[in-house]
Amino acid sequence: MHSKRWQISPPLTPQAKDNLSTFPAILAQLAFNRGHATLEEARNFFNARTGHSTDPFQMTGLQVTVERIRQAIDASEPIAIYGDYDVDGVTATALLVQTLKAFGADVRPYIPNRFDEGYGLNTDALDTLAGQGVKLVITVDCGIRSPGEAAHARTLGLDLVITDHHHPGDELPPALAVINPKQAGDAYPFKDLAGVGIAYKLAEALFSGQPSAENGNPAAGSLHLNDLLDLVALGTVADLAPLIGENRLLVRNGLRQMRQTTRQGLFSLANVAGIELKKVNAGHIGFMLGPRLNAAGRLEDAIASYNLLTTSDFMEAGQLAQQLNAQNVERQRITRRMQKTAEEIAMADDPQAYLLFAAHEDFNPGVVGLAAARLTEAYYRPAIVAHRDAGTTRGSCRSIPEFHITDALDQCADLLVRHGGHAAAAGFTVENDKLPELVSRLKAIAAEKLSGADLRQTLNADLEVPLADLSQDLLKHLAYLEPTGYGNREAVFVSRNVRVVQSRTVGQEGSHLRLKVSDGTATLDAIGFRLGPLQPHLPERVDVMYVFETNTYNGRVTPQLNLKDVKPAGTSD
Repeated sequence: MHSKRWQISPPLTPQAKDNLSTFPAILAQLAFNRGHATLEEARNFFNARTGHSTDPFQMTGLQVTVERIRQAIDASEPIAIYGDYDVDGVTATALLVQTLKAFGADVRPYIPNRFDEGYGLNTDALDTLAGQGVKLVITVDCGIRSPGEAAHARTLGLDLVITDHHHPGDELPPALAVINPKQAGDAYPFKDLAGVGIAYKLAEALFSGQPSAENGNPAAGSLHLNDLLDLVALGTVADLAPLIGENRLLVRNGLRQMRQTTRQGLFSLANVAGIELKKVNAGHIGFMLGPRLNAAGRLEDAIASYNLLTTSDFMEAGQLAQQLNAQNVERQRITRRMQKTAEEIAMADDPQAYLLFAAHEDFNPGVVGLAAARLTEAYYRPAIVAHRDAGTTRGSCRSIPEFHITDALDQCADLLVRHGGHAAAAGFTVENDKLPELVSRLKAIAAEKLSGADLRQTLNADLEVPLADLSQDLLKHLAYLEPTGYGNREAVFVSRNVRVVQSRTVGQEGSHLRLKVSDGTATLDAIGFRLGPLQPHLPERVDVMYVFETNTYNGRVTPQLNLKDVKPAGTSD
């Protein structure tokens, strides 16, 4: 049986067809599939317009924060920007430090160490900052679930501003201000900004009220607001914030800024990743730049990524880019090895389980989430990979659309020290003596929810097209969908009953599939990453699901199919 389920979007309704008749037919279908059925909605989408006010002062707490920052600058009070160790947190920290420095502030970054301090605000760090004379602490990408730490900051005489995009808990931290559009009663119309997006809105507010905000600002010296958009694009895409609404606008403009950036670290990072910055897109951030920036925080300390993004010394930038690249290679090696071990543990324990679980004292806590994601991808089951130490086990969970992993953890909250996350990914800490019961209960919840379900990955496509319709004009039209990624998938097509003219495997251990396919009118090259195992079983006639793109190799630019799946022609979807 074919292992994946194909689902093709329904055709345009007559009403939508009429509304969108000014667009080419394929573009109209793509807009409709993404929920834009009127001319105005589709135009806003293709032009990355928001359709609502983006005035930052609509956010609760923003006015108070701007006044407090200006007061700190006037009084030369030290300010700390307290970030997180992932790309979103590091870019948000860099953005606010760069902005406040330009306004003349005495400002420093603080990024906690994943291994020594863990995620988010911690009281020891606040003690250290207070001891250094800091008077104002602004968090980015963390803090919304830290009421105890916020209360501690108050006892130290620290003014604390929390900027965060994660869902608030029942109790908001007792801070001077909380800036988070997801908090109850917040008037800001777009709720899905990343941490760096919220940091950017704070920067935008600081620039406002000054002459000519977009074109520089006397108070901010040579810094322009647009200079910060490369950081916004990096953090937003790498953190999987959905590329809809205002995020589309910020990332589209941020990619434009990246293509002309003067940020030395970005040049060096793109260079080691083999990316031509003039042609950078969201996919390059998600798969090449983001993982390298994340590698430092996963294996050692994220301050290297921060330094890379803020240095103006090209020698230092080159060295840091090489370091991050080497750490990323090491991270990949650790992930492969950990995935293999985790798979062996999970399969030996219970190969038929609806939830896969593996814990080991040698598992690197910075990489457990990646190993869990690989297991979920390979077996289409929720998976937990955990690091066990002397007293507790810290687990990272990844799931499938049929199973809300954080809901499942909520049902086991009585066993957990802490937990949090969303439908598809979560984390938890549990005391070791409670671990067996936790695993048993989670597996029972998964069995109850998933038994009887057709557990196959569903691949979604936009429409069926003959290969002959794949033209250069279509490639130009597809550019209007950019930036694509999480929340705004790239256009996916299906072509039926095409002939396999050539087939071979390429890459390490033959893991990728290289085809030439024809429908009698058009013949096109195709690449299928991680589809190499299909090659020996391919019949002469196949159905293909793919993204239509250009391939640049040795200076030659040719159209190609980037395959999502291949199956024998006529096999049911």
